[in-house]
Amino acid sequence: MREQSASFSFDVIIPARYGSSRLPGKPLADIAGKTMVQRVYERARASAAERVIVATDDVRVADLVQGFGGEVCMTRADHPSGTDRLQEVATRIGVSADRILVNVQGDEPLIPPAVINQVAQNLAINKTAGVATLAEPITSCEDFLNPNIVKVVAECTGLARYFSRAPIPWPRDAFASERNLLPEGLNPRRHIGIYAYRAGLLNQFVTWPVAPIEQFEALEQLRFLYNGHAIHVADACDEVPGGVDTEQDLERMRAHFA
Repeated sequence: MREQSASFSFDVIIPARYGSSRLPGKPLADIAGKTMVQRVYERARASAAERVIVATDDVRVADLVQGFGGEVCMTRADHPSGTDRLQEVATRIGVSADRILVNVQGDEPLIPPAVINQVAQNLAINKTAGVATLAEPITSCEDFLNPNIVKVVAECTGLARYFSRAPIPWPRDAFASERNLLPEGLNPRRHIGIYAYRAGLLNQFVTWPVAPIEQFEALEQLRFLYNGHAIHVADACDEVPGGVDTEQDLERMRAHFA
């Protein structure tokens, strides 16, 4: 069921690349009778978005999306990042520079519609930010020390200071004696990979070279910070289950829907 319209407007773009290195053909993977891309599309349509567009470089994905009544935009196959793919879609559909576009990953069939609305609203409210994203608490040392879990540190205004695969902020004194327990009051945050952008900033992003900090961390959001553009971050209003990166993730998702 579609949520009530928000007092602001935005569109959702779902990048759905066929050639995933870890799970080829992922958008077309069957999950209890529906493909992955259809399940993500339906979650996005349940948000307050005015328009939901699947961005793909593969005609098999495009045909499938059109088959279930979804809107699709064919993009180039050689984009270095999902953000570049979004910018191409924004150019093709001719949105204004201040239009808010939410990037919903094409492998998250459990993404809560409320979270999609939240990240768009946060960007609409925070005029000094060009990008908005979300986070959630990290509660275990194992996750805090895991370089595959991206951490974010923000200032009191909600603007991100840095994203890193390293454990930040580092509890120097507490970890000098004990590294199996997060010290009280540390409150580290895990970055959740959903973004809202203003379309005009995407046009700037594609002209910037890869930033040194981005290259070493392998985190493209650092390119915005490096070039002086603020990213707003807030804790997600609802739990965001993990996406599908591996065959094991896919089996877990199938079991959930079954």
